[in-house]
Amino acid sequence: MATASRHLSSEGGKPGSPKSKITKESLRQALILFTYLKPYRGKFIFGLLFIALSAFTTALFPLFLGKMIDAASPGTTLPGIATTSQLGFSLKNIHWSINTTLLLIFCQLTVQTIFSFLRVYLLTAAGEMSLADMRKDVYSKLLTMPMSFFTEKRVGELSNRISSDLSQIQDAISFTLAEFLRGIFTLLIGLIFIFLISAKLALVMLAVVPIIAILAVIFGMRIRKMARRVQDQLADSGTIVQETFHGISIVKAFTSEFHEITRYVRSIRSVVATAISNARYRGAFISFMIFSVFGTIAFVMWFGAGMIKSGELTMGSLTMFVIFSMFVGGTFAGFADMFSQLQKTLGATQSVREILRGNGEPVELKNVVVEAPYVLKGNVRFDHVAFSYPGRKDVPVLKDLSLVASNGEQIAIVGPSGAGKSTIASLLLHFYEPDSGTLFFDERPAREFPLSQLRRQMAFVPQEVILFGGSIKENIAYGKPDASDQEIIAAAKSANAHDFVMKFPERYETIVGERGIKLSGGQRQRIAIARAILKDPAILILDEATSSLDSESEQLVQEALDNLMKGRTSFVIAHRLSTIRNADKIVLIDKGVVSEAGTHTQLMSHNGLYRKLNDMQFEFGVVTQSPTAEPLEE
Repeated sequence: MATASRHLSSEGGKPGSPKSKITKESLRQALILFTYLKPYRGKFIFGLLFIALSAFTTALFPLFLGKMIDAASPGTTLPGIATTSQLGFSLKNIHWSINTTLLLIFCQLTVQTIFSFLRVYLLTAAGEMSLADMRKDVYSKLLTMPMSFFTEKRVGELSNRISSDLSQIQDAISFTLAEFLRGIFTLLIGLIFIFLISAKLALVMLAVVPIIAILAVIFGMRIRKMARRVQDQLADSGTIVQETFHGISIVKAFTSEFHEITRYVRSIRSVVATAISNARYRGAFISFMIFSVFGTIAFVMWFGAGMIKSGELTMGSLTMFVIFSMFVGGTFAGFADMFSQLQKTLGATQSVREILRGNGEPVELKNVVVEAPYVLKGNVRFDHVAFSYPGRKDVPVLKDLSLVASNGEQIAIVGPSGAGKSTIASLLLHFYEPDSGTLFFDERPAREFPLSQLRRQMAFVPQEVILFGGSIKENIAYGKPDASDQEIIAAAKSANAHDFVMKFPERYETIVGERGIKLSGGQRQRIAIARAILKDPAILILDEATSSLDSESEQLVQEALDNLMKGRTSFVIAHRLSTIRNADKIVLIDKGVVSEAGTHTQLMSHNGLYRKLNDMQFEFGVVTQSPTAEPLEE
């Protein structure tokens, strides 16, 4: 469990997005995702315009405030001393009365309020709508990825790509980018104003502020690094809790409560130690910033007071200067956090782009209607097929498998564990391509069929049934969403599911819970069988479809399956040999090849592996694994 915990925290469990170095290539990849803004570029461009206008109107407030102070102070006019800037304009030559200045402040605040509202609204609208398009494309792309992709990725990691990574990009579009541009405008406007007020005082201030800003960036990076470590450690402790509760039956069965508590306590103690260490840095940082900011203000005020005495500056101008200096200093400090956010955004865009560039399956992302050239009759042929899973190419699962199934035949696939039985089902559904050999449908190579057309004519009932979190009705109709209530009920009756469904208060609208947790194993199995019956497939694939049923239900469902399999090609992967005695053909797979084939009577007539497995199962109640078979994941 500890290993799994660490692995999860390093992949899907870690909150937030990984950081990426800012390079020309990473910026180019990020800009590609901005193509999603094209349909909403009007809102986006106007949002950027209102950012500039908002920053400019905000900068007018210190100007008006300073002029109000000057208007209230006697002797603020400094004839002959006012220095004109290189632009030929001097703020010292502007004079308003107190009432006029107050009116101007309220006009400025009103306009600023409108601009601020519009920038937030327009950028958020553009960001949310482009993000929705991006989410749709990423989710659609993930659904088209081959099975090999999902065997290599964790569900938590993929969920993180759709949730936190895309949210990070959305924040960058509607917030981080806006704040960055607003900071640029504020910085430029602030620098222009402080030089217009007093070039000498501006040079004094700029000699101090960059030093403070650099030290603030260094402190901030250290604090953020330790904060991320705390988040990682919290993810580890959260994973321990998740693992423990998922496997609570094993924890209790092995009386491992104390062991799990020890693991959890060890994890949260490391969180406490890191958090306390981080608190020391944060305390030092806050103390340093208080001292530096107020010390700088005091120094600028002291220097400005001397300029007031010498007649170079007014009290209102000094007030303006101090406020503008705080704007400039605050913007410098904010850039450090924006830089960190930019790195996270680049990491998120890199992950999203990897998904969007992936090679998905050529499936149809619309309602699939089987077209005439691709209608299956049900004839299937494996011609010298060899296969090994992409993650274990050195371990062959199927070596030289040849198998023929005619329309309407019931083919039972049996064999020791790890022999490749479930792999045959995966190849039939075209989850994987054979390494060599060819799979034929109606004597046409499988690759000639559009993938969605092929799968639309098959139904699969796995041993471990997967239900979705909706209602029973929705789960039965999953393979045929436009089915009528009468068709759904008829399918449920054929699968012996109708009676237990009607006992629920909400009947077919009963919510089954996550993965069907509210239903028993046998009930889930019957819902899955009803789902397959409703789809009315040409080829039926059953992976021990009656394994979770009691004896009475098994008999009834087996009858339903027998009726369903009539006229259809059926592949029944069997672990209990008693369920396939009446199959048209029993195919025994061993070591990746067809070892024996025939009816039950034929195979029992000679002393082969099938007879040995049959005798062992009925003698001991289980199928033992062949000593020569390798325990591979099927």
